[in-house]
Amino acid sequence: MARQCEECGERVIGRADKKFCSDACRNAFNNALNKDNKNLVRNINNRLRKNYRILETLNTKDKTKVKKTTLQKHGFNFSFFTSQYVTKMGTVYYYVYDQGYLPLEGDWYLLVKTELTL
Repeated sequence: MARQCEECGERVIGRADKKFCSDACRNAFNNALNKDNKNLVRNINNRLRKNYRILETLNTKDKTKVKKTTLQKHGFNFSFFTSQYVTKMGTVYYYVYDQGYLPLEGDWYLLVKTELTL
């Protein structure tokens, strides 16, 4: 029985479990399969990446104080973060992966870096 490429319908020659006629068809099929609906996930990941780069650039010593306007000037968006850490005293740190920030009084922010263990 002749097998057909799952992407273009051409005849597939080769191993019995081969599904595509070429690498181009395999890539096209997987790209279409993994495309994000309405680009929502891609846009959020891009925003998180940008926030991460900003924190990493400004926090050169693993603990730095910056003004809110500095973060905003670089394009930081406070709505996008990956996690929160609440201390025993109730202080909330916001994290973008291992780069975190803590809102302080007077529009100051403490930038911190935490070592992640996977």
